[in-house]
Amino acid sequence: MSDGLNYKFLVDTFFVALSGVPITLFVTAVALLVALPLGFLLALTRINQIPILNTFSQVYVSFVRGTPIIIQIFIVYASVPLILTAITEKYNWNIKIYDINPIWYAFIVFSFSTTAILIEVFRSALSTVSKGQLEAAQAVGLTNFQAYRRIVIPQALVVALPNICTATVNLIKATSLGYAMSLQEITLKAKVAANVGYNYVEAYLDIFLVYIILCSLVEYGFKLYEKRLRKYQYVSS
Repeated sequence: MSDGLNYKFLVDTFFVALSGVPITLFVTAVALLVALPLGFLLALTRINQIPILNTFSQVYVSFVRGTPIIIQIFIVYASVPLILTAITEKYNWNIKIYDINPIWYAFIVFSFSTTAILIEVFRSALSTVSKGQLEAAQAVGLTNFQAYRRIVIPQALVVALPNICTATVNLIKATSLGYAMSLQEITLKAKVAANVGYNYVEAYLDIFLVYIILCSLVEYGFKLYEKRLRKYQYVSS
């Protein structure tokens, strides 16, 4: 083990870490595809005070906020295989549960966590749109679906977008914990490469650089989209 940084390893492992970006982005995209509609629908239950569902949403958000995501990962990664194994044994299904790709557990964990965050993001954003606009839309003959699609959602999205951006960036960073499930993402790939020569400092520098670049690009993309949405922003007189 050398005293200084191994610059050749640093450069080589940067590209090794970079090869984990597609998995990171894939998990992020799937989690958002699940969490965005679910978060929005559950936020509506909070706004409209729908019995049972409103209480469920409150408990759900409190649970996710009150537990570290690494604990959620361990619970899902340990409990789901046990449950599935019990089911397959009961019905004599010939399925090898422990051969399931860990990416499926990553989908579950990160969708579960992100949905709770987006419930509060959408709830606060929807609260900024006055009820008068919804009532006016209904008065001119629009259905609730049309009113939300054409009037409420575009305005709420302008308010929500910065927080959705933050949630997305945090989700990307949270996927680094996927190594606990043997997910072949950025962190695990760099750490495996470091195991050979114990070049962990270089590996962590590479992980740091890859996440900085990735998150900066995502933030830039959101800023461009936010500028496009500004035309929907309601300015009160």
